[in-house]
Amino acid sequence: MTGFTTWDILRNLLLAARWTIALSLIAFLGGFLLGAGLLLLRLSGRRWARRATGLYVQLFQGTPLLIQLFLCFFGLALVGLDLPPLAAAAVALTLYAAAFLSEIWRGAVDSVPRGQWEAARALALTWPQRLRLVILPQALRVAIAPTVGFLVQVVKGTALASVIGFVELTKAGTIIVNATFDSARTYGFVALLYFALCYPIALAATVLERRLARGTR
Repeated sequence: MTGFTTWDILRNLLLAARWTIALSLIAFLGGFLLGAGLLLLRLSGRRWARRATGLYVQLFQGTPLLIQLFLCFFGLALVGLDLPPLAAAAVALTLYAAAFLSEIWRGAVDSVPRGQWEAARALALTWPQRLRLVILPQALRVAIAPTVGFLVQVVKGTALASVIGFVELTKAGTIIVNATFDSARTYGFVALLYFALCYPIALAATVLERRLARGTR
């Protein structure tokens, strides 16, 4: 083992954790915007839109995120799009997050009683007005907790970006282990840092669920 102190290991992991956080935020925000677009297409009533978005969701939910990362990094390079690891990981995680978020939100919209749609239609509201004024405010209360909870899956999913060479928390841990041969201490710190990132998010989702349950009662 080389002369790496505990602080040396932890400091380098903390520096790499910044990239884990950055990639998580990029993927979640990108997935949020794309997922919102997919949701609107699914709610538009057009058959082709429902089928296309349904196929998209099934494709990205039914294939491993690791394979999606490989396709974005290696597959796109074969057609001339040579993306750097950060960009490839961001694209893959955004597409992945959008599929799951749009499905979470579709379930939330479906939970709104059909009578609310009929009442909005009886008031002669246009389709955008029905969504904006009646349906989405009710669906938001149901969707907010699982949406926040899904961010935990995005954070943990960034670990797979290490396989395409992106130096985030997991990749930094592997580099340090190769230099120090201290796998137990290094990966122990990696696990603790992931826990430190994910636990507050999971706790926030639990609190939101409890508040929603109290509000419903």
